[in-house]
Amino acid sequence: MTLHLKVKPGSKVDQLFYDAAGQLTIKIKAPAQDGKANAYLVDFLAKQLGIAKSAVTIVAGFTNPHKRIEIDIDQEQLKQFLAQISG
Repeated sequence: MTLHLKVKPGSKVDQLFYDAAGQLTIKIKAPAQDGKANAYLVDFLAKQLGIAKSAVTIVAGFTNPHKRIEIDIDQEQLKQFLAQISG
């Protein structure tokens, strides 16, 4: 499954939410330097989804806040997870 999301590094808290435009957005504590934010993002998503870090891959957007992430997860599991975010 592919996710398109926007990442905001250097935040005070880790948070996953939909912004006003309906874009899936993730705030993470890690700074945007030396790939730290990307590594933290993979770890954070894996923990939130309850899957291994190896199942989460950044496909595009390594140096861009808009990222395309490939997640090795069942489509139904991902739908349930995203439904929890939207409330």
